[in-house]
Amino acid sequence: MLSRFFVSGLTAMLLATSPLVLAQPEHEMQLAASSVPRLHSSAALVVNAQTGEVLFGKNTDRMMSIASITKLMTAMVMLDSGQPLDELITISEAEIDRLKNTSSRLAVGSVLSRREMLLLALMSSENRAAASLARTSPGGTSAFVSRMNQKARQLGMHSTRFYDPTGLDSRNTSTAEDLARMVAAAYRYPLIREDTTTTDQQVYARNRMLQYRNSNALVREGQWQIGLSKTGYTQEAGRCLVMMATVGSTPLIMVFLDSEGSSARINDARNIKTWLEKHPATWLAG
Repeated sequence: MLSRFFVSGLTAMLLATSPLVLAQPEHEMQLAASSVPRLHSSAALVVNAQTGEVLFGKNTDRMMSIASITKLMTAMVMLDSGQPLDELITISEAEIDRLKNTSSRLAVGSVLSRREMLLLALMSSENRAAASLARTSPGGTSAFVSRMNQKARQLGMHSTRFYDPTGLDSRNTSTAEDLARMVAAAYRYPLIREDTTTTDQQVYARNRMLQYRNSNALVREGQWQIGLSKTGYTQEAGRCLVMMATVGSTPLIMVFLDSEGSSARINDARNIKTWLEKHPATWLAG
C-alpha cells in the first residue's frame, strides 16, 4: 500500500493533463561534483516527479528496444477504451508467441476476466495476457497498436515506436526521456499503480490454481516506497526497469535500460538511491 505522503506528494502531477516536461538540474554542479555511481545500464534517467528536474542522466536520448516496458502503454490504451473489466477473455492460438517462442502458463483455452489479464500483464509481465487485451479491443490488435502510437505522440513521446502490445517485438523502441513521460502518465491510472505494485496473486485457469508474483524484486521485498513499477527483458533490450519511487521525501521517476546481468537493474536502482541519500542537501525537497 502507498504511504499517505507518497500519494499526496504526487497530487499536482496526477491532476495535470499535460505531458511531463524535463528540466535541467538546478544543482547540476553539486551533483556532478559528487561521486556519481557507475551503472551497468546503458541508459538511465532519474527525474524529480514533482518538478521535472533531472537528477541523473546517462544516454537519455538514445533510442533503444524496451521489451515489456511496453505493457504500461498497453494498459493505458486498454483502460482508455472503457471496455468492461469483468468481461471474460479466452486465450487463443493468436496469443502464442511465434516471434521468440517464449512459453506461458496461460494455456490456449484459459479463461480469465479482462481485469485478471491486466493484472498478470502488469505484475508478472505475462505476454499472452497482454496480447489478449489487444486482440479483444475494438478493431483488434492492429488498431490497438495504432492507438498505442497515437497516445505516445499525445504524451510527447516523439522518439517512441510500438509494433506490438507485449514488447516481444524488438522494434518497440523508445528513449529514457520518453519512458519517464510514460511513467508519469501511467501513474495517473489507479489500476496501473495497484497492479504494478502487487507482490503476488493467484488465478484459477483450466481447472488449476496458478501462482504469479511481481517481476520486480524491489516490490517483492517491500523495503522501498514504490508507487509504480515495470520490468522488461529481451535479448535485444537487455534488463530494463522503470519505477515511481520515493527517496527521502521526494517522488522520483527512475528509468534503467539495457542492464547486463539478471540483478544489474536492481543494483543500479539501489546505487542511485544510496548516492542520492548521501547528498540530500543538493536535491531533496523539504
